[in-house]
Amino acid sequence: MLCLDLPDATSDFPFGPGAETFRVAQKIFALLTRNPKVGGEHWHVNLKAEPELVPGLVAAHDDVLPGWHMNKKHWVSVVLHPDLDPGLLEQLVEDAYDLVVSGLPRSRRPMTH
Repeated sequence: MLCLDLPDATSDFPFGPGAETFRVAQKIFALLTRNPKVGGEHWHVNLKAEPELVPGLVAAHDDVLPGWHMNKKHWVSVVLHPDLDPGLLEQLVEDAYDLVVSGLPRSRRPMTH
């Protein structure tokens, strides 16, 4: 997934085998899972987002929903289906990563990005 291409990104399964988290400096920026209530037969990814951008993202994109099982002010869910715009997904993943990195102390931030 795009998440692991980012500097110092790691993944783990703290919630069980059906929910992969992606982190930078131990802080989650993405959660990949599947729930029929959200994406039907498709997987979805919860991504950290700027609170002021969340309403606009949800309104502008059918595949972007309020963050399932997360704080809906700070997270969005993106349904991963074959027709999803890959550019949109890439941008949202990078934004989620950058948001978490910007909140880290400088000493814990990745050297490149």
